[in-house]
Amino acid sequence: MTAVLPIPTTVPPRRATIRRDTKETKIGVSVDLDGSGVARISTGIGFFDHMLEQIARHGTIDLDIDAQGDLHIDGHHTVEDVGIALGMAVAEAVGDKRGLTRYGHAYVPLDEALSRVVVDFSGRPGLVMNVPFKAGMIGGFDAQLAHEFFQGFANHALVTLHIDNLRGDNAHHQCETVFKAFARALRTALTVDPRLGNAIPSTKGSL
Repeated sequence: MTAVLPIPTTVPPRRATIRRDTKETKIGVSVDLDGSGVARISTGIGFFDHMLEQIARHGTIDLDIDAQGDLHIDGHHTVEDVGIALGMAVAEAVGDKRGLTRYGHAYVPLDEALSRVVVDFSGRPGLVMNVPFKAGMIGGFDAQLAHEFFQGFANHALVTLHIDNLRGDNAHHQCETVFKAFARALRTALTVDPRLGNAIPSTKGSL
């Protein structure tokens, strides 16, 4: 008996560029969901740049982010608005989600720290985040702003996102495992499944 092979899915380029300017921030974001992990990041917050680079590298997403914000006040507006703009860009690049794997999860360790992230491109924004940071500041990055970034992303990418730091004693390690696990979960969820063809990955027929 001849094996029946799945019909190949032709995927158009999954790219998007977003420009979002407010009185507090001016942000440009470009994404290529089928890239190789190239990152060009400038937000004015060094540790945050480092975390965004993790999303690109471990998510194999080409990511170009230029953010100018009111850092003379603090990093809140810049970090939150980058999350919003990145979420908008990913939502536009994903399109109608035909053939999308949809779900992704990942565990990532770094020395004593271990984090788990689960994502669903459900069309229903939601964030549950449990990360007991052991320090308030990581370099020049306010650790509590990690929540604001992921909230902005979830709201505008229209994803359900669960983030848990399972253990960790060093705040740098905790945060880095969170961002790396997020990247790996995204990478899985954004993969095109050739067995789905052009089907929407939902019994409802839409997401």
